Amino acid sequence: MLARQPELTYSEYLAYEQASPKKHEFINGQAYAMAGASEDHNVISSNLVALIRPHLRGKPCRIFSSDMKLTIASADNATYYPDVMVVCDRTDSDPYVKQKPCLLIEVLSPSTAMLDRREKLFNYQKLESLQEYVMVSQTEAKVELYRRDSEGWLVQSLSIGESLQLQSIDLAIALSDIYEDVEL
Repeated sequence: MLARQPELTYSEYLAYEQASPKKHEFINGQAYAMAGASEDHNVISSNLVALIRPHLRGKPCRIFSSDMKLTIASADNATYYPDVMVVCDRTDSDPYVKQKPCLLIEVLSPSTAMLDRREKLFNYQKLESLQEYVMVSQTEAKVELYRRDSEGWLVQSLSIGESLQLQSIDLAIALSDIYEDVEL
């Protein structure tokens, strides 16, 4: 039986994470080590950053890759490392932790897909600033877009031949570009 780790406060977690050579997500007082990502996961994430970054030049928005923490205060200070995060609110100025993204993208891994589809979806939707949450499969050319509107959250499923319309940053991305250099 695995021994349960002692609970950490949010401040203890941040101090621990700052000194740790490994990344940990933080949920309900527990720090969970993150596994490394596959080649396809990295290619997809890199493609997304490469496609979004030039579009944001000259705008108040910043794009962050999987090394920037996102804390959701309304979810017991849950802290994650989204694969791609866009923040357009310059008051969100902590150099290590963001709290006001408008766009979050997760590349689904077989080991974390359920976490991304359930816990993260639930917690991400608590963020008032969040306009869109995107889940990108790495095993098939499929993208799921969750978009906030006046009625709640709309869901759209996309496949090859279609484009991902990111209203939060006014950008359309062809799925073929997201999956460039990925063999499915």
